[in-house]
Amino acid sequence: MNEFREMRRKRQQLPEAESIAILQKATSGTLALLGDNGYPYAVPISYVYAEGHLYFHSALSGHKVDAIRSCDKASFCVIEQDNVHPEEYTTYYRSVIAFGRIHIIEDEDEKLKTARLLGDRYNPNHEESLLKELENGLRRMLMIRLDIEHLTGKAAKELV
Repeated sequence: MNEFREMRRKRQQLPEAESIAILQKATSGTLALLGDNGYPYAVPISYVYAEGHLYFHSALSGHKVDAIRSCDKASFCVIEQDNVHPEEYTTYYRSVIAFGRIHIIEDEDEKLKTARLLGDRYNPNHEESLLKELENGLRRMLMIRLDIEHLTGKAAKELV
């Protein structure tokens, strides 16, 4: 049995390649975790997508880190387009939701590789400053990986 629901409005579902393209283009989204006392915890966060994984960075401690350590299930939502059309009482949107297992990266080589991916994504072509930043700050941050198990993209029916 598939543990993920099928999209109800299949006609609005984006092809997987288009969903991945949105993940590659966008720069932030909302990470949803199981927080304190069973309450959902959703946090806006920058990320990078690479080869079926989403990567994030974090401080060494906090609500997000505690939630990840207590439950490895997560979802991540990106909204690429959100154009309100008031005269039609609708919104023309395109969005993606990824579901999967989230982990704090313990391996130092993978941690460095992930930090470089994020650095290159948000400050490309600045190798020297990135190396200096990583040398000074990598020990004060966690790198996090979300292994995508299920990915859905959806667009407003007007955009399909």
